[in-house]
Amino acid sequence: MRSLPGNPTHLGSPGAENPSGVIVSVQRLSTEDGPGIRTTVFLKRCPLSCRWCQNPESISEQSQLQWFSVRCIGCASCVTACSAGNLAMTGSGLSINRLRCTGCGTCASRCPSNALELAGREISAARLAEELERDKAFYEQSGGGVTVSGGEPLAQPLFTRALLEKLLERGIQTALDTCGFAAPAAWEQVLPLASLVLFDLKLMDPVRHRKLTGQSNELILGNFAAVVDAVRLRTRRLSLWVRTPLIPGATATRENLLAIGRFLANSAQGAVERWELCAFNNLCRDKYSRLGIEWDYALTPLMKQEELEEAAANARASGVDPGIVSVTGAARARTNA
Repeated sequence: MRSLPGNPTHLGSPGAENPSGVIVSVQRLSTEDGPGIRTTVFLKRCPLSCRWCQNPESISEQSQLQWFSVRCIGCASCVTACSAGNLAMTGSGLSINRLRCTGCGTCASRCPSNALELAGREISAARLAEELERDKAFYEQSGGGVTVSGGEPLAQPLFTRALLEKLLERGIQTALDTCGFAAPAAWEQVLPLASLVLFDLKLMDPVRHRKLTGQSNELILGNFAAVVDAVRLRTRRLSLWVRTPLIPGATATRENLLAIGRFLANSAQGAVERWELCAFNNLCRDKYSRLGIEWDYALTPLMKQEELEEAAANARASGVDPGIVSVTGAARARTNA
């Protein structure tokens, strides 16, 4: 499979004026990734491997072939197009040898029904900024802007920095949606260009954090402290929102929410404008299916409304300013019990 340009451990030259990056998608008219109407850009590559990830197509640094079974007409055009012999049409549909697939995209280009798509396209920062500027009227009327998400945008720091610079030159407000796991040098390059940081705090227990995300939270908490310091310096306008995904049996426990809230109360009181508790969402099941990946939470239902209310109550009982706590996302119908 094709790897993305650059290496996450080597940030390259900050003098590059128009670096290219790889994005998964551009979502317009979003109201979930910051204030106002926004356009959210999802970048490739993430250093975490959260078991509940909502965007599995953005984790790998490699381009990945997605098969949409509902679109497939069984013509086998893709099979004949693959010179490496990595595709086969079977009784249950298309079989893809993902270990050998290079992500060249030839098969997708030959598919008459668009049943095959590549997750990931390379684009320059300038070209993407021009594309995003088309929605500027929506940003200005609603107080919105562009949110750079992922994956992890700081895993492509040169591209993210260049994109934010070009957006600011066009008078567009910028937000950074981050898991927090990135080299401090990446933060130093990108943070001064964001007016809002959406910072994920998933788990406080370091052992459980490593078990469920693949990495320790030590670097994340250190970077969070640096963002809090930047907010408190007040040399420029910088807002900080914290996000915690509510994952049943993982992050949504009373113990974890109390721990996160106490951490915020002790280390970031007054610096955090909003603490979003994001309800578990299972709509990404099809994404895993399209990528040929089994998902641990495929059979997990949405949380009940009373469960979301209990999570919010736990968060507000932690000692954090209760006014900053909010719950976003859908819930199952309330029970009568």
